[in-house]
Amino acid sequence: MRRLTYFVACSIDGFIGGPDGDASFMTRFVDEEYFGFLKSEYPETLPTQGRRHLGIDDLPNKRFDTIVQGRGSYDLALKEGITSPYAHLREYVASRTLAESPDPNVEIVSTDLAGRVRALKAEEGAYDVYLCGGSAVAGELVDEIDELVIKTYPIVLGTGMPMFGSAFAVSEFVTRDVRTFGNGVVVRTYDRKR
Repeated sequence: MRRLTYFVACSIDGFIGGPDGDASFMTRFVDEEYFGFLKSEYPETLPTQGRRHLGIDDLPNKRFDTIVQGRGSYDLALKEGITSPYAHLREYVASRTLAESPDPNVEIVSTDLAGRVRALKAEEGAYDVYLCGGSAVAGELVDEIDELVIKTYPIVLGTGMPMFGSAFAVSEFVTRDVRTFGNGVVVRTYDRKR
């Protein structure tokens, strides 16, 4: 069975963006060492346009062949005129307001997101499913998440968009790996405790 991995960047206090969802202030931490890690370990999490711009579009997928993201995350690409931000993956966008997909590579999931993700996880395949965000989608899928890869940047926001926009519930995970970088970023990997 394939796994759902929430691969997410956040502040020390657990916010993935400001109150409006903007997280552009986190990009300054992507230095040579950290980018090397992302490129070698999680190349498919880099958007297609960025991969092309950097001349690394030919990097093979290592972990994921499918991405699930929320409308807010997808809108960031749409505002730039990009209708398939992860063209190197199968793309699913959770949205109750986007009536039809602007791109044949992007499937809109308007109902039963958890059921659709369970079906994706049940598929045969060597690769897992990448949950890109945002907060509400992660909250809706919290029971389906098998792995957390949390990229914590050395900043405190005080308030903003939480990693999980959900009601109170305890979900237990086990630490599998912790990696630190010279720029202060800490990447922690957790497996769901089953």
